[in-house]
Amino acid sequence: MTFEFPIRVYWEDTDAGGIVFYANYLKFFERARTEWLRSLGIGQQALRERTGGIFIVSETKVRYHQAARLDDELLVTARIETAGRASILLAQQALRACDRGLLAEGTIRIGWVDAATLRPARMPANLLEALKP
Repeated sequence: MTFEFPIRVYWEDTDAGGIVFYANYLKFFERARTEWLRSLGIGQQALRERTGGIFIVSETKVRYHQAARLDDELLVTARIETAGRASILLAQQALRACDRGLLAEGTIRIGWVDAATLRPARMPANLLEALKP
């Protein structure tokens, strides 16, 4: 299952030429992942309070295809590629909403760690179950 989240490009997202600054795609991907979790009933702050664990980004890979521009509406996707006991690999894309043109795509590995020590840990079984496609 692929989750989609709409995002509008604002001035703060662009460079002097009105083109989305490349690093901001990672912010867009982060927002989509957060909203994907919310759509599953998983609030990250509540999850931390309940389990003592948090997700961290441990690896990113992004490929840029076309430029997004000021005022563009995007659809940013998130889809699980693989899920293990301590990390999840997600495939993400930023698409132009009007024609679904591919702007950027990448993979993001998020790991589960103990919030106090930041040491890797196993995800709780009920969390793994909730993340299953």
